[in-house]
Amino acid sequence: MFERLFPRRKPDPKPLPQPTPQLALGALLVRVALADRTYRAAEVGQIDRILAQTFGLKPIEAAKLRATCEALERHAPGTPEFAQILREEVPYEDRKALGDAMWSVALADGARDDDEEIQLLAIETALGLSDADMTAAREKALNAL
Repeated sequence: MFERLFPRRKPDPKPLPQPTPQLALGALLVRVALADRTYRAAEVGQIDRILAQTFGLKPIEAAKLRATCEALERHAPGTPEFAQILREEVPYEDRKALGDAMWSVALADGARDDDEEIQLLAIETALGLSDADMTAAREKALNAL
């Protein structure tokens, strides 16, 4: 009876880790997938594959990393802060590859969405990619559709 009147408070959630390049990339991939306000299994799978390939992780490890990135994306800094971490730590050619990876997440559900494309443009710009490289990544992704 007292439980209904005085329910136990839920413990405070674990503090989020400080963003690292690995977490920043994952959070940005999640942010792209959520831009259209849906989060489909195809997008989740693509994020897991990208994280596994990029960081040499096993599937379970990639899924755990993605789960941490999902929490970080919800509660952590905005796109410019994540992108700044990547700009400082990741060479330009690798950032170009990140742009390609983000396009693959955006199109993993087989549909183009203006909100995802706007989010992608903001991320690519924040990553410091050139207009030519952003255009090439977009055309490459759309041609693969």
